[in-house]
Amino acid sequence: MATHPAHTLTRHRLTVDDYYDMAKVGVLGPQDRVELIAGEVLDMSPIGSLHAALVTAVARWLTLAAGDRGLVAVQNPLRLDAASEPQPDITLLRPQADFFAAAHPGPADALLVVEVAESSLAFDLGVKVPLYAGHGIPEVWVIDAATRTTHRFRSPGPEGYAAEQIIAASEPLDCEALPGESQSLAALVPVLDRNA
Repeated sequence: MATHPAHTLTRHRLTVDDYYDMAKVGVLGPQDRVELIAGEVLDMSPIGSLHAALVTAVARWLTLAAGDRGLVAVQNPLRLDAASEPQPDITLLRPQADFFAAAHPGPADALLVVEVAESSLAFDLGVKVPLYAGHGIPEVWVIDAATRTTHRFRSPGPEGYAAEQIIAASEPLDCEALPGESQSLAALVPVLDRNA
């Protein structure tokens, strides 16, 4: 079997248009859980019950807290540029009368992005967070489902986020776009004793 040095291999980067064309012709089907990151189609991790519970609880809290100040999207596309269209677990968006029916929201529409990680923590922190920073997303939370610890990032720039804070499950979590609203993950999703 012949091997080729990595530097001689050519990668073919896809655009968002290519990505949608793949779906139209059936290369990607409705059962495929994928997203486009920097021109590459990547599989998304399966959603476990704790992951789903955290997404549901945080989305409910943000929806109630935002009221008319924002729209909460759950696992919907966020078009960052021509080569990246991730599907964050939760996105708090600026209000828009048509609910983005004409086009997917872009970076200027996002007030907060939340990723919940069961098996994807390293990827979310190492790939997605810098991608969001480079596109000026003002605030990102990466929730480690196992510990319910939140990595909160603010003040984006081309080199990443200038402010990072790790917030324990018992500590209040707040979003700059929703002043006066805070909640802890421990209160949102209590740990239940399954043996009781």
